[in-house]
Amino acid sequence: MTRDATAATNAVREMRDFLFAHGDDYDGARAGFAWPQVDSFNFALEWFDVIAGENPDRPAVQIVSADLSVQSWSYGRLSERSDQVANWLRDLGIRRGDHLIVMLNNTIELWEIMLAITKIGAIAIPTSTLLSASDLAYRIDHGRARAVVALGGLADRVEDADVLRIAVGDATAGWHDFAASADAAAVFEPDGPTPASDTALLYFTSGTTSRPKLVQHTHVSYPVGHLSTMWWLGVRPDDVHLNISSPGWAKHAWSSFYSPFLAEATVFVYNYDRFDANTLMQVMDTHHVSTFCAPPTVWRMLIQADLSRLTNPPRELVGAGEPLNPEVINRVREAWGSTIRDGYGQTEMTACVGNSPGQVVKDGSMGRALPGYPVVLLDPVTGEVTDAEGEIALDLSEAPLGLMSGYYEDPEKTAESRAGGFHHTGDIAARDADGYLTYVGRADDVFKASDYKISPFELESALLEHELVVEAAVVPSPDPTRLAVPKAYVILHGSAGSGADAEHAAAAQIFGFARERLSSHLWVRIIEFVPELPKTISGKIRRVELRAREAERVASGDATGQHLDRDHR
Repeated sequence: MTRDATAATNAVREMRDFLFAHGDDYDGARAGFAWPQVDSFNFALEWFDVIAGENPDRPAVQIVSADLSVQSWSYGRLSERSDQVANWLRDLGIRRGDHLIVMLNNTIELWEIMLAITKIGAIAIPTSTLLSASDLAYRIDHGRARAVVALGGLADRVEDADVLRIAVGDATAGWHDFAASADAAAVFEPDGPTPASDTALLYFTSGTTSRPKLVQHTHVSYPVGHLSTMWWLGVRPDDVHLNISSPGWAKHAWSSFYSPFLAEATVFVYNYDRFDANTLMQVMDTHHVSTFCAPPTVWRMLIQADLSRLTNPPRELVGAGEPLNPEVINRVREAWGSTIRDGYGQTEMTACVGNSPGQVVKDGSMGRALPGYPVVLLDPVTGEVTDAEGEIALDLSEAPLGLMSGYYEDPEKTAESRAGGFHHTGDIAARDADGYLTYVGRADDVFKASDYKISPFELESALLEHELVVEAAVVPSPDPTRLAVPKAYVILHGSAGSGADAEHAAAAQIFGFARERLSSHLWVRIIEFVPELPKTISGKIRRVELRAREAERVASGDATGQHLDRDHR
């Protein structure tokens, strides 16, 4: 359905076009940008559908399958289908404010459903398909889900929850078949305007506690707040934007939904079964990918291949997740003539720091504060603003639109994150005289493995449930491909016995036990049995000492420990 632009549409477009006009003018963009001020806004109705009405044939989503076949959906077609899906969901009883778990892969149904949920004014909880049944049960309960939309093949992961069940793909007994949405009415009529402050999205994110926090975003904090991300990515109208990311994680919303749609570009997806750098480059060449965003794991695998196979490299190259080492940046620059630009943000916000297009890129730096973001560094001890190394924070006296509204139903965590009038990220960075920030590390013990955040406490809690485990401490073990893998230092119960055979048998039990209770991206990959763990006087485990010990072990080539991928396949 063609919809007219509203005052909110025009306000967003004005600032979007301002950023386009200052695409490589960092100082001008920072000085002149102001977040659009709107009282009501619905991204699907007042942005996507408006763009679809103006350019109905423009490609919105292109998906290349593992067999290299391609399918394409225009803005006009996706607008129409999301109207149908919205009507179908409403016929099933979904109303404004209802919470829906969305657990899908990169298939077109994901975009249809996300737009439809927005049109209704319901709340999406994007969720990874990697989650175990227990992980999903927690999210259904804590997220107060009214419905679950999932691949039919994942139906067995939804246990006894009292939810409306919608299956995409394989028909499943007791589940509503998403294919029936094709018979719904073609024109969706909203029940009224969507208040800008209403909740649109809930994202789970791992922290230092045993359970993830639930981040709450409004109809403007991500939908409009990603203007900063769009500008950092450098995506423009008619670009073909490839972002390698799995649905369920915030980065997917960043670069496979809001940013390219704000720019009137094409979201490009390559659904490979197994990553192959040469095939990826072939696909990028064939389909004229012009902007490319990938996590460091992918960049590290790419440079193992012959980069010259890509004859027409993308105009913009972006990395996100953690800093890339100079070797990767230099190898890509030599082969493709462009520099990978790093950036920074969190599930709690849109991109707030980045190396923007056209600016000098200092290798190892994640760039400067992006338009609309009052980024400061806080002394970790005094909490005062500092020019030296400190915690990355946002000055809430100039609260950016792209910041979350809070942690869902958790006023204590929300207040803690805003202590002293700043949003605290928990990440430490150093700033140079030109304002460039270089990431130093987490203020706590959370680490990245294969681009997923890992909370040691969560893994330790699972290990401690095993009868042979007396105590456990999880730290990152450096890995050339995954950046790091989870390693557990474990004190065994005396009943486990002693000697190499006993340790091998105990490790097999513990690996198997953990695999049954944790999602695959959380699996402990190395176990080292120790007689004691280093602790502070107050009894807290000194993970910093274990991290240093592990780094030294890997650097020296010492293979101590039981390895899941080597010894317990």
